[in-house]
Amino acid sequence: MKIIETGFKGLIVIKPTIFSDQRGYFFESFNHNTLEKVGISFTPVQDNESKSSKGVIRGLHYQLSPFGQAKMIRVVEGKIFDVALDLRASSRTFGKWFGIDLDSETKDLVLIPRGFAHGFSVLSETAIIQYKCDNVYNSMLERGIFLNDPQLDINWKTGSAVPIISEKDSKQPLFRDAEYNF
Repeated sequence: MKIIETGFKGLIVIKPTIFSDQRGYFFESFNHNTLEKVGISFTPVQDNESKSSKGVIRGLHYQLSPFGQAKMIRVVEGKIFDVALDLRASSRTFGKWFGIDLDSETKDLVLIPRGFAHGFSVLSETAIIQYKCDNVYNSMLERGIFLNDPQLDINWKTGSAVPIISEKDSKQPLFRDAEYNF
């Protein structure tokens, strides 16, 4: 496993070691002890999975404290553009976002700490995404930020695909009006 720093405190990319042969492949997608040995503390309590079609954009989602969630994202099938927006007011990267292509070929993972909003766009015909969370879902503290906020200027890489956005996501507040407590 190789850990790559992103310039955002606590936000890392994990490149797993993949063992391939004529039978297929094997890799550890999560090992608590291995992560702890390299100084990463992450204890998931909930697994989520979503399947989406090309052009779907989900996000930007987060939960307020004390139900903030750190998330470990990986793509099981397909390719996405994954985005994490720093909402930690005391962070030097507050209001900035990090984006990365994730796919089922490289099997890279992203660990997003608490205090970030998260979203992704689907670049392949379909994509299945799994993510581990270190806190349970709480609908009362769920929040979002409008994914096409001009202040954020996120290029979701949808190209010629018509973006498919839920009604809920299309009505989220702009970053400047969003509620956060990190």
